Amino acid sequence: MADFAKVLGIGTEYRRLMKVGRDTDEMRKFLGHFQNNLDLLIQKTWVEKIEEARKEKLQDKVPPFMDLIMRGDFRQAIEEFGAILDELAYLLFGKQSTGDDFTEYTFRIDIEMGLFWWYGSQLASGLDDATVDCGEYLWAMLLIGICYLTNF
Repeated sequence: MADFAKVLGIGTEYRRLMKVGRDTDEMRKFLGHFQNNLDLLIQKTWVEKIEEARKEKLQDKVPPFMDLIMRGDFRQAIEEFGAILDELAYLLFGKQSTGDDFTEYTFRIDIEMGLFWWYGSQLASGLDDATVDCGEYLWAMLLIGICYLTNF
């Protein structure tokens, strides 16, 4: 996964954070930066007046998502992260994000961004019975997305 993080342009930070304990001040500070950046992405996205409720609903999903991470419920956090990414994509790209060619569309904008949205679309499908009990693996998968959005 470190190689994939490197391709996304977050390799150094990802490797550093994989060595940091999840219950440390450093990780809490990083997760605070992630939450702040995600909130900014949501708040600063221009949408039609009718879509404002979507923004508010998405913002309401962030604190419970953060709670899942802090509790170490990474399987559920990955599922919630997928839902957050779907809504964030809609806010950023509009109806284009719901099309079958959305990933291809993001690749045309920027290769790293395309890889990220592809990764996001595949993340929850990577959950199977074999990975359910593998917390470190699930955390590593989730951390890639968190690192990317923290630096988006």
